[in-house]
Amino acid sequence: MLTGKTIVLGVTGSIAAYKIANLASMLVKLNADVHVIMTQNATHFITPMTFETLTNNKCIVDTFDRNFNFDVKHVSLAKKGDLFMVAPCTANVIGKVAGGICDDMLTTTIMATKAPVLFSPAMNTGMWENPILQDNLQKLKHYGYHIIEPVEGRLACGDIGSGKMPSEEVLLEHILLHLAKDKDLKGKKILVTAGPTQEAIDPVRFITNHSSGKMGYAIAKMAVLRGAEVTLVSGPVSIQPFAGIEKIAVRSAQEMFEAVTSRSADHDVIVMCSAVADYKPAVYADQKVKKSDDDMSIPLTRTQDILGYLGEHKQQGQLLVGFSMETENLIDNSRKKLMKKHADLICANSISEAETGFAVDTNKVTLISTKEVKELPLCSKEETADLILSTIKDYM
Repeated sequence: MLTGKTIVLGVTGSIAAYKIANLASMLVKLNADVHVIMTQNATHFITPMTFETLTNNKCIVDTFDRNFNFDVKHVSLAKKGDLFMVAPCTANVIGKVAGGICDDMLTTTIMATKAPVLFSPAMNTGMWENPILQDNLQKLKHYGYHIIEPVEGRLACGDIGSGKMPSEEVLLEHILLHLAKDKDLKGKKILVTAGPTQEAIDPVRFITNHSSGKMGYAIAKMAVLRGAEVTLVSGPVSIQPFAGIEKIAVRSAQEMFEAVTSRSADHDVIVMCSAVADYKPAVYADQKVKKSDDDMSIPLTRTQDILGYLGEHKQQGQLLVGFSMETENLIDNSRKKLMKKHADLICANSISEAETGFAVDTNKVTLISTKEVKELPLCSKEETADLILSTIKDYM
């Protein structure tokens, strides 16, 4: 995914520095050319040799190191790097860069580069909340630098609060956001629904389905990697959304209906990938209707038809994509759904095969529109999502 890309990691003097060894390893496994620049203080937490072993490149610390091939290293790395990430980034380095101070190899190279620069601050909560630091961060944002917000948690000093560097996986996601894909969907706003809905019968039981949310989350991920602004309306699932995605958590079909319809007009594309529960109890537990423990004959009523509503109220120029899961007559049933719901594209897949459908990591989808029927190959859900998005782009 990062073949041919050069990434420069800046490591500063924070206890979180040890985590960047794992990030460097992850980047190398994605075929990136990784170079590491350390501040002198960072070497007290992790050795340069660790990074040299992982990246197969010399780790630079001293601006005036003579033990390398003749070139002006801060200029050559500044030109070579496709992206810079400073993680962990101390308040000291943030202040120096914001003030234009270049007194070591890291700050000098940052000043010389025209590549995107991402800072991941890591520090004590008091330092993070200091107004001087916050002013410096605003200054960096003003000049086009990117700030990865720290998370709350237990800090090295023992305090609980903001200032903790995100996990290596999250840092990797931010790198991929910038480099993994061409931004052919930049400027487009895409709303994706994913996962199941749950309709409460009583305080213990609910009606739902087997949807894992994997397909919808894959579409949201690939869309944001391709530069789209993505809103993900998700039922209850165990998956975390990719960095850069706005997630709206819902539970019932009515909550999903309200979340989607209130935002639909602002989006260029709506992809209804969720498996909405078709029925809900006609009488809910909060109405104090007593049923015996062995009586399961609960009266049901249909839930709101979200896709149908969106089709009837589609904005001019808006693209509506639905999903169809069938056990038989896949094409015919999906064509009927396309017409009935006034959708532009139906992604149809069979749930009768072991390699497709709920919970698995692969899918085989047939794309159906009024123009064509296109069968996609069996592949991972992320690859399937990418192919679906390419078709969507062609229709826009």
